[in-house]
Amino acid sequence: MPAKKKTASKRTARKKAKKKKVTRKVAARRSTAKKKAATRRVSKKKVTKKKAKTKAKTKAKAKTKARTTKPKSKAKPRTKTNRKVAKKKAARKTTRKTTRKTAKKVTTATARKAPAKKKANKKRVSRKAPTRKARNLLSGPLHGFKPYKTRRGEDYMGDAQRTHFRKILTAWRKELMEEVDRTVHHMKDEAANFPDPNDRATQESEFGLELRTRDRERKLIRKISSALQRIDEGSYGFCDETGEEIGLKRLEARPVATLTLEAQERRELAEKQYRDHDDRYR
Repeated sequence: MPAKKKTASKRTARKKAKKKKVTRKVAARRSTAKKKAATRRVSKKKVTKKKAKTKAKTKAKAKTKARTTKPKSKAKPRTKTNRKVAKKKAARKTTRKTTRKTAKKVTTATARKAPAKKKANKKRVSRKAPTRKARNLLSGPLHGFKPYKTRRGEDYMGDAQRTHFRKILTAWRKELMEEVDRTVHHMKDEAANFPDPNDRATQESEFGLELRTRDRERKLIRKISSALQRIDEGSYGFCDETGEEIGLKRLEARPVATLTLEAQERRELAEKQYRDHDDRYR
């Protein structure tokens, strides 16, 4: 009896082990099937997403092509009216371009001409003597006199030419005298003792330059008065050394001239050679 029971228990144990193996295999098959199904679903989703993206790209490309490529208009038959319209349109385009270019040029020119704002310096600047612009009256007569035009058969240094040069010389002398008076008033007004020695030095140097120029103008006034005297005597316009005609062009440039160009050159050469020997050329 006990041997039979042992064999029956062994058989049941074997059956149970077999059933467990079968259940494990089934479970493994089911898990593999589930995994395969999940992978298939993921792959399908990816494929659908890719297809949707490609469809969207193709639609966007089609829209851009439709925008860029306009439908070609049918060719109109060439007539006189169509040609006139085309010419008018081309003229309008050219006028618009020219107006834009001119507007740009004007704006650039105004921007260049616009003066830049200077920043105010906070540092104290030492007061300087105000400078006055020197008028160059020693080089030639006043402006505004037109050169004398000679007529045919006109004599040299006639009445008309003498009156012309007399007007030039009197106006020149008057301007020089006014400049002398102006410098006197200027020096009186600006004669101040500045506390800074540099300012005083600049003021004195300016006054010295003005006095030198006034001295030269004083000598020039003497020459002008002698030229006016020669006009009254009738010897104006002729060389003092040779007695030849000086010429209207030379007198227009230098109305105080007393020598011709050749005589003036000889005088200058003699001054260079005999400057140390003769007192006349000092």
